[in-house]
Amino acid sequence: MTNNIKRVLIIKCGALGDLVYSLSVVDALIFEFGSNIIIDFVSTPSNINLLSEDARINKVFPLRYKKLPLCLSIQKKAIVSASKQNSYDILINLETGKQFKSLVESIYAVEKIGNLFKNITVDKKFLNRGELQKKYLVNIVSSVNLDKAFPKIAIKEFQDIQCKFNLNNRYLVLSPSNSHVNRSGLNHRAWVNNSWIELIERLSNEIQVVIVGDKSESNFFKKLQPYPSNVVNLVGKNNIIELSTVIKNAKCVVCTDSAVGHIAAAVDTSVFVLMGPNDIVVDSPYKSPTNDVNVISLKKECSPCYKTAVMKDCKDNICMSEITVDMVYDKIKLSGLLD
Repeated sequence: MTNNIKRVLIIKCGALGDLVYSLSVVDALIFEFGSNIIIDFVSTPSNINLLSEDARINKVFPLRYKKLPLCLSIQKKAIVSASKQNSYDILINLETGKQFKSLVESIYAVEKIGNLFKNITVDKKFLNRGELQKKYLVNIVSSVNLDKAFPKIAIKEFQDIQCKFNLNNRYLVLSPSNSHVNRSGLNHRAWVNNSWIELIERLSNEIQVVIVGDKSESNFFKKLQPYPSNVVNLVGKNNIIELSTVIKNAKCVVCTDSAVGHIAAAVDTSVFVLMGPNDIVVDSPYKSPTNDVNVISLKKECSPCYKTAVMKDCKDNICMSEITVDMVYDKIKLSGLLD
């Protein structure tokens, strides 16, 4: 059966960074079954732009309300109906939540793999999440093709983006926020605001600095302003494809654990990611033979602690607050990317 796979449906409805990780399976399927394979995707509406511009993806089904029962969800019914009209050879479920159970059970497919169908036997604690996604394909894709498949994403022509946002030929991207920036309480993945302000000042003396972030995070970014004159503020001013293009053409990206870091790795732009509570192997941007991932971490004894009682009880966040501006600046400087 696997020699005749022509149609595949992939389900991944998590955050943007999680979606980027999952794209490691796309090239694996193409390498194994050829460029004519039809790959459809189920994802959140906010991620659709990233997938709809990707020539490797045939159709994207939006799924906004993941917890809504199948019987009440128009979007879930549409997915099932489409599969009934033209059945898939393989359904790959990369979602772990039980709310997907009725959907994946109802979709018409010859074979179903992934979460809810087969457990991965490898130790997830020592495996990057991009690599983890590919483990579900071990019975249908050769190890050779799995080894050379990495997350890749679509971009636009840079000339249009460069003119639209008034970008120099040389610039770097800073992404001070992350998905927890609007949550109440201590953001354990965040770097100190004053450190961002100082880094922005120092870097902007040498190269154009582009600040990126989501429109919903504008209140956070006000704390970092006013910016120096050599800074371009793109917070809330671009869509995902435009953002990916800006990142692709940057000298490098500096960020905390966020989707921007994963995008940078996927478009082969050097990334410097500041990590504290997260696992520097499991949660870092996916390292490939063609990209440059630099993790800046103090590797405290209490790290990683993400989603544990240790993080819940942490009040001073020393794993992030003790990362100095000099550490970050010197790391970038030594890379030669500012030359």
